[in-house]
Amino acid sequence: MTPDQLRESLAQGAPRPAYLVIGGEALLRDDAVAALRGAVLGDRPSDFDLDRLDGERLTPAELVDAVRSLPVLAPRRLVILREPEARSGRGVGDALAALVAGLDAGSPSVLVVVAEKADGRARWVKAFAADAVVRCDPPRTQRELLAFAREEARRQGVALDSGALELLAERVGPQLLLLRRELEKAALLAAPGARVGRGEIDAATPSLAEAPVWDLTDAIGEGRLGEAMRLLAQLLAGGAAPPVVLGALASHFRRLLRLRSGGSVQAPPFVLRKLDQQARRYGPRRLAACLRAIHETDLALKGAGALRPEMALERLVMGLAV
Repeated sequence: MTPDQLRESLAQGAPRPAYLVIGGEALLRDDAVAALRGAVLGDRPSDFDLDRLDGERLTPAELVDAVRSLPVLAPRRLVILREPEARSGRGVGDALAALVAGLDAGSPSVLVVVAEKADGRARWVKAFAADAVVRCDPPRTQRELLAFAREEARRQGVALDSGALELLAERVGPQLLLLRRELEKAALLAAPGARVGRGEIDAATPSLAEAPVWDLTDAIGEGRLGEAMRLLAQLLAGGAAPPVVLGALASHFRRLLRLRSGGSVQAPPFVLRKLDQQARRYGPRRLAACLRAIHETDLALKGAGALRPEMALERLVMGLAV
């Protein structure tokens, strides 16, 4: 099922004891996890009833303990496990398969496993019921992208004139986080109660699907620090919002990690060659570290740090490009 279908299912009844949230679009994965967190924990404090586990460092015993622990404040606990295949040979997959098979409506925890990709033949993947697998794949066609944009506009309560949605999708491209931010920005420019037209989109949304932001990611990926800093300054001076630039960097480095890990990326052949060269320059561990740095910068942009957003982005770009 899709994240939208997950929300409909949660609105109709109690959550299942285990879910697999899987796919290459991080925004959709995050949306699905947020929906599950709201359904399990509601507005209660999560200090005691939420565990976040990382497959890179997890042991089977830690996984079992987390899932079998009793709730403190909420009716059930929420256990979120990310990337269970991050390290092989530690028995996490076998423990996970046994746990999922043994969970039922009376279990003290709801287990949510989140993965960008996984081997569908693995026992732990097969342990999840078909209606407990949430597919979070990025849009692959213009029709799918427009469908996401239309649903996102409806969710935000943004009324769009004919043609405005198409212009937004054309300028942002298949970058869902950026599209969400640009819809929010365009809505602020429209008069109260008025529809958002092509004029608001044209004024608010730079052509992020085209050269400037990709020039920046290329400069970073190729280690051209001075050029990367110049392009970042150009984007910010031109009105690009820091979260939009950060979203483009996150999308780029996820593509590099997917390629470096043996996955596939849909792009023209000349783009794939360039991405492959950049992925080889970094290597899997450094790419994972880059994505962690991007996540930390995202938190800083949301108020967790003392740096101004522009300074936080500059520090990030310096770290990614060296």
